[in-house]
Amino acid sequence: MEKETLKGRPEVKTGRPVKQHKRRQIAAAMCTPLEKKLIEVNAKRADMTVSEFLRELGLKTRIQVKVRTLPKEVLQFTGRLNNVASNMNQLARKRNSGDELNALERALLNQGIREIHGLVLDIKAYVK
Repeated sequence: MEKETLKGRPEVKTGRPVKQHKRRQIAAAMCTPLEKKLIEVNAKRADMTVSEFLRELGLKTRIQVKVRTLPKEVLQFTGRLNNVASNMNQLARKRNSGDELNALERALLNQGIREIHGLVLDIKAYVK
């Protein structure tokens, strides 16, 4: 429905059309003056504003995520340490409950201690 003005003519809306989703948030990126100039040149080459260019890159470009994996040796060290720790925990639980360790359990404890010493030496050699 059109409004009537004082002179009897219908009021016509002028100016820029209202956008459905107005962009009000700022996303800033730090860069060197050279990087800024390169971004501006690339945006101009693409016939876009810098905002349009960066928004397009940020929303449409897929970045390949770098997956960092541990070396095989480190995974083996970790697995072995977990195994030895579990064995020693079982022996300590038995000892702390008041039970005496039998000869086999004492041998397992000594073997675990030797394995830990060996792993420590392996880790030191690997790191050097």
